[in-house]
Amino acid sequence: MRPFCFVPVAFCDLNDYFGRSKKGPCSKVTSTTTTDKSQKKRTKRDVSGWLVLNKPYDVASTQAVGKIRWLLSAKKAGHAGTLDPLATGILPIAIGEATKTIPFVQDGMKIYRFALIWGAATSTDDREGEIIATSDHRPAAKEVATALGDFVGEIVQVPPAFSAIRIKGERAYDLARAGHEVNVPPRQVFIERFDLVEHGPDQSLFEVECAKGTYVRSLARDLAQTLGTKGHVGSLHRARVGDFSDADSIDLKDFEAATLDERDKMLLPVSAGLSQLPEIIVDAAQVATIRFGNPVLLTGANAPIALDDAWASHKGQAVAIGYVDKGQFKPTRVILPH
Repeated sequence: MRPFCFVPVAFCDLNDYFGRSKKGPCSKVTSTTTTDKSQKKRTKRDVSGWLVLNKPYDVASTQAVGKIRWLLSAKKAGHAGTLDPLATGILPIAIGEATKTIPFVQDGMKIYRFALIWGAATSTDDREGEIIATSDHRPAAKEVATALGDFVGEIVQVPPAFSAIRIKGERAYDLARAGHEVNVPPRQVFIERFDLVEHGPDQSLFEVECAKGTYVRSLARDLAQTLGTKGHVGSLHRARVGDFSDADSIDLKDFEAATLDERDKMLLPVSAGLSQLPEIIVDAAQVATIRFGNPVLLTGANAPIALDDAWASHKGQAVAIGYVDKGQFKPTRVILPH
């Protein structure tokens, strides 16, 4: 696993790049994608797979995807969950046919490591905002560890005002920037675990495993309030998304330095995005049927009768995503061979 470290500067939100002022640090990054004529002429390839990128600090997720797509000369690419510019860590990037598996990666559990700065609340719940309240109280490690139990399981949290939540059709961050009072409705989220890693008088380090939709900034804010003080998030690292972890990740500088053939070898197969779904092995004749979007009857003693989600494979390669109904595999997304 990569070292557990933090960059002691401001960052944007866990869930979205939430539109700071153009003078703020979130707009410092210039696009890593160029419009050089020689790049425009590059022939696009039918290449597919997953790249688990260790996104560097101060790079937007969309910029990272564009860079990887260009380095691979890929026809299409996308990511499985925004990681904002001033956060670091796991950004799963789907290439080609792997983009069809993005929803299944997005729905996986996430692990984040973050620093909570004690003693000050900010307008954005992170270090980018203005300080709006302070407190001299500093909780003891035992107090912090005990309070974490209140934040495990199904909990209700209010997303930050500077977030991409829509309120009557408007983004909350747009309303907040315009000076309007923002009342973001509470939402239910799931926290699998919330651990204190290291405690100090000025900041504490935490690791949280949570479901999609959780705002770490809200966790930090609410934990501090529970402990009778103020706090905000100082830095953030995403260590896992679904089955993709730091151990699988590739540094952007290493990917850039590699040859095209070496880059292709760094890609995980399309099926890596389907690891949390039941796998159904089909034969060559069934593959031909599935390729046309038609269902196939599953045979054998262990053949499933019904499954909400499943994927079909042949010789280790993903063929389609679908479901099983009355003993038939019915494809909903066919994975094209390259």
